[in-house]
Amino acid sequence: MTLRANPQPNLPDLPDGTDGTDGLPTATTADRTGTVLRHALDHGLLSAEQPVAGFLDVDHIRRQVASLQAAFAEAPDVLHTFAAKASSLVPVLRLLAEDGMGCEVASPGELRLALDAGFAPARIVLDSPAKTHAEIAEALRLGVALNADNLDELERIDALREPGCSSVVGLRVNPQVGGGAIGAMSTATATSKFGVALRDEGARERVLDAFARRPWLTRLHAHVGSQGCPLELIAEGIAETHRLAEEINTALGRRQVTSLDIGGGLPVNFTDDTVRPTYQDYTAALRAAVPDLFDGRYALVTEFGRSLLAKSGFIAARVEYVKEAGGRRIAVTHAGAQTATRTTLMPDAWPLRVGAFDADGHPKRTPLRAQDVAGPCCFAGDVVATDRELPLLEEGDHVVLYDTGAYYFSTPWAYNSLPRVGVHGYRTDGHQVHSTTVRDPQTLDEIAAESGARHTSGLVTLATHPATTPEAR
Repeated sequence: MTLRANPQPNLPDLPDGTDGTDGLPTATTADRTGTVLRHALDHGLLSAEQPVAGFLDVDHIRRQVASLQAAFAEAPDVLHTFAAKASSLVPVLRLLAEDGMGCEVASPGELRLALDAGFAPARIVLDSPAKTHAEIAEALRLGVALNADNLDELERIDALREPGCSSVVGLRVNPQVGGGAIGAMSTATATSKFGVALRDEGARERVLDAFARRPWLTRLHAHVGSQGCPLELIAEGIAETHRLAEEINTALGRRQVTSLDIGGGLPVNFTDDTVRPTYQDYTAALRAAVPDLFDGRYALVTEFGRSLLAKSGFIAARVEYVKEAGGRRIAVTHAGAQTATRTTLMPDAWPLRVGAFDADGHPKRTPLRAQDVAGPCCFAGDVVATDRELPLLEEGDHVVLYDTGAYYFSTPWAYNSLPRVGVHGYRTDGHQVHSTTVRDPQTLDEIAAESGARHTSGLVTLATHPATTPEAR
């Protein structure tokens, strides 16, 4: 199969939920995962030679897209963009483009991926906080929308923007409404690196002047944060941005601000199988905070990422060894910091549910025992679950890390020169699984090439040259 979609998919129902009391998946979810796992083992997607892989449920992704679109159905003009950083995989981006999404990018690499995936430039939004002159010029040449992160960036756009340029240009503002439970994921604190800080002295006046001097500046952008940020905080930031748009248009005596980029940031429930909060919950919070947001006066842009894909994917890895240390049983697997980086470095903020499967891919339902699930990286913190109650894991078994469809296997860490894992998309039809490759596993030759193999003798050659004075250089 190929990762394509129909505009109006007819998709099967979601699997049953769970009460979440022990963090384990329900029997229904475990059985369904086992069906995919056995397919992967039968087809060599997971093996002794390929002991770890990522898997994406195509139907679940499309259900999430449909849910987002339905939640905003009352908005007369809305562009839903996918935050490419959440899954920088071209086949995934192509699937989302086929289902009507746009794409939010934050680097030249992500822009290239979005274009290769088939997104029209007008449906791409560039949000990098450190755009170079060249990046800005390329976006403007292509007709990509871009949000300036600061007032100095607007000066660069002044110099680079040609008459007749089709790019929608906005200004990112920081409403400074505060942070959520995870500081690193909060982008509307008093000292956030992003946007123009609206509550700083004189900031609103400078923003108003920037719009007054640039009739082509027609959008405001704000993003409060994501995981750990409550809906009320996100809605408060959007309400502040809406008030600023009204203030600018009133002061200028014309409807210059015509669209609001309200970012993304819907948190993900990592504790059980249910999708919560939902996009309907999100739009309800927006209506409560900004009753006029959906009246059509402003076109809307969203930038969701994690919430669209997190629960659509899992990582599966072979248990290579099992050992005892200090009375604790430790299962050493091939899924660790290289593919579950956030969880190993910030385990309290990013806990993951773990499933236990036997060597043949069947769910293990033996009595539970407290165990650690460790990864392959050579540092002590490479542990994805500590003292976790799981069926007894043994050499040759498999562990599954749930809710890892966004950020995890798509953007791995090259620690220890471990290869990027293969990623596979799948659909299920009863007990039949159909799969396709999304990204091939990285080879050792590719690792060597990325590590400068072409220049092996460069430093040795340089070291043998006679030393020169700074003047000679």
